[in-house]
Amino acid sequence: MWAAFVAFVLAMLALDLFVFGGRKAHKVSVKEAALWSLVWVSLAVLFNAALWWYLDGTVGRDVADSKALEFLTGYLIEKSLSVDNVFVFLLIFSSFHVAPEFQRRVLIYGVLGAIVMRAVMILAGAWLVREFSWVLYVFGFFLVVTGMRMLFMADKEPDLEKNPVLKFARRHLRIAEGEHGEDFTVMKNGVRHFTPLFLVLILIEASDLVFAVDSIPAIFAVTTDPFIVFTSNIFAILGLRALYFLLADVASRFHLLKYGLAMVLTFIGVKMLIAPWYHVPVAASLTIIAVLIGSSVVVSLLATRRTPS
Repeated sequence: MWAAFVAFVLAMLALDLFVFGGRKAHKVSVKEAALWSLVWVSLAVLFNAALWWYLDGTVGRDVADSKALEFLTGYLIEKSLSVDNVFVFLLIFSSFHVAPEFQRRVLIYGVLGAIVMRAVMILAGAWLVREFSWVLYVFGFFLVVTGMRMLFMADKEPDLEKNPVLKFARRHLRIAEGEHGEDFTVMKNGVRHFTPLFLVLILIEASDLVFAVDSIPAIFAVTTDPFIVFTSNIFAILGLRALYFLLADVASRFHLLKYGLAMVLTFIGVKMLIAPWYHVPVAASLTIIAVLIGSSVVVSLLATRRTPS
């Protein structure tokens, strides 16, 4: 199952790299992004159905139902939290004045980096949970703190110029100011320089790492099965670039979604902390998360319905 899934991911990445816009710089339209978002969600649903069918025929209906529900819940959590990535990506691109046609290549490498980081962190997290079961309570406490912090700082935008990663890069790299298309490096007077777009890529990868630290403990509240954690995470990441281009022009209409995401993280953290006394069923978790996300989306749209597009 692991080998088959990794082969599938590699095939889809190749398809995404060479078909989703190809190698030519262009602005991804909303129609194109919507189509690919539908493709990624449909593939996740089909994968879950295939997983259920396989487990039903090998280990029984109860295990198949349980694992399929865990995957669906984990995927919903990761997909919801990935929306927060969109807001950060928008902030980074707007701060560096990156033209829409050049954002595509940065996000390609961002997705590839995110997949590698998630794989390493998930395997490490699964090992920690297996060897030290108490680490789940550390994850729970961390998620409660993160959720509350997100709740109280939802309206504050970070100052990128104070970002330590960006400061370190500017201090130690030769930067060729100005626009250089999709290039990450250029030659000036026989010396290799990095472009501002490379700084954007660094910030994108750093933000992916931060979001991984938040989201991976969250899914361990649903399941400790590393295969379910890995597959649900990767499916959410594969659709991240299409989701970004789909929401980029209307992200301001979902400004209250951050509060919903903060409440989701807090709920999951509390769920992990109270596990010794009460186990919240996976189906109940799925319902609560869906209600929190859905209500925050609806309230956001209602609050901004009179805002000019």
